[in-house]
Amino acid sequence: MAGSLLLIGVGFMGGSLTLALRKRGFEGKILGVDLREEAIAKGIERGAIDRGWTSLEGVEDWDVDMVVLATPVGTFRGIGEELKGFVKRGTVITDLGSVKGTLVDDLERILGRTFVGGHPIAGTEKSGVQNSNPNLFEGKKVILTPTERTDREAVEKVREMWEKTGAVVEFMDAHLHDWVFGAVSHLPHAVAFALIDAIIEMSRDFDLFKYPGAGFKDFTRIAASDPTMWRDIFIKNRENTLKAIDVYISSLKKLRGLIEEEKIDDLTAFLEEVKDRRMNLE
Repeated sequence: MAGSLLLIGVGFMGGSLTLALRKRGFEGKILGVDLREEAIAKGIERGAIDRGWTSLEGVEDWDVDMVVLATPVGTFRGIGEELKGFVKRGTVITDLGSVKGTLVDDLERILGRTFVGGHPIAGTEKSGVQNSNPNLFEGKKVILTPTERTDREAVEKVREMWEKTGAVVEFMDAHLHDWVFGAVSHLPHAVAFALIDAIIEMSRDFDLFKYPGAGFKDFTRIAASDPTMWRDIFIKNRENTLKAIDVYISSLKKLRGLIEEEKIDDLTAFLEEVKDRRMNLE
């Protein structure tokens, strides 16, 4: 990857990307835009960006080859509309969002054929550019979601960028993406948030949070994730998230029934099947 890059959203994920590129030899300039002056200052201090501004209007040099959207997905359409007035023809634009689907359709319509949807399957519950990790993407999958209209050269530039970080690139239809990750990513986060809420409800008379075991902490770690980011993900992938929640509720009801009716053999078989599938992940 050559040239220069503009990062919109100087946070954990965007900072991890630019630090990964720097670590692996990227020598171009890296500019940043973030509404928070503190994020800009920390991004420069951390080495994630070279210079930064709190608005697109403030950017002093628009001679950039790639723009990366690393803000909550609910901001993408508005930023896309604003970007139209600044980027030069042929600039490649991509994103780090966990929702694709109609967002890809909209951004392609707004920004043209050089927009390439992207989603790195990596992250932690941490936020803030100060926590960015240059090794975050090493060996991790990155899903790209080009359409029939997407410029092939733009796709190759984005693929090259991600492979430079050590990531493994795969391609997927944008709408299939949202069903897949509604199930394996958005549902688990919804469950973790809901579980904490359930324990809050059950702690009205006795504080259960004084006695968390390792399993509870492991299971609910992702409930410490950024609320604004996950609010936007749940809303933007509403249909698939709701379908996944409904299936999960059905599975909970199945488990509840086996426990309530003391079906020992059926309960054992249920747990063994689930354990086997989980062990296969390793």
